[in-house]
Amino acid sequence: MTRRNSMVLAAAAAAGVALLMIGCSSTKPATPQSKASFFVTSSNPGKGADFGGLAGADRVCQSLATAVGAGGRTWRAYLSTSAAAGAPAVNARDRIGTGPWYNVKGELIAANVDELHGANKLTKQTALTEKGDGVSGRGDPVNMHDILTGSTPDGRASSDAKDTTCGNWTKGGDGSAIVGHHDRTGLDESAPAKSWNSSHATQGCSLDALKKTGGNGLLFCFAQN
Repeated sequence: MTRRNSMVLAAAAAAGVALLMIGCSSTKPATPQSKASFFVTSSNPGKGADFGGLAGADRVCQSLATAVGAGGRTWRAYLSTSAAAGAPAVNARDRIGTGPWYNVKGELIAANVDELHGANKLTKQTALTEKGDGVSGRGDPVNMHDILTGSTPDGRASSDAKDTTCGNWTKGGDGSAIVGHHDRTGLDESAPAKSWNSSHATQGCSLDALKKTGGNGLLFCFAQN
């Protein structure tokens, strides 16, 4: 082989490697979120249980879904509100559509509303964030298993005269809200301790207060199918 031919072949090989590297760097990873219709929020906006009401909480879900390429659906926060100022109570179960719902890995959470509030498949392993990450729970270095819901076990607004929704999700200081345990684990083996949506009341509505009982102001988000 002549010296000139060797130089041509070397240049061609180098160009091929460069094109391959460019192609690899521009290839986007697969998006398992395309089928997702359920997630736990990965973070709190910073005001504890004050989301600016239901509409603000929905915007949190929609924004996080959009950030991971799943914003093509209408997302709703699983939250109930109490009757106030002439407005009727709102039930979380009535806001989220009819199902089925899948996490970002395509694992079925529940086929319909009745199953969601019955024998669902929501556990610490399946209650993933919009990024596909797990949420720490009881027994982990930082416990964040308290998920805000303001709901009874069947997904409805509480009839309790006390504040159960942090002022219908407008309070970030005094007040209280019902939370559930995404890891289905609590201090004992009682039904509330294992409830995903109605375990106990918080000690306040600020982020610091929510952390005291094992939370971080997180939400369940469902695509309104």
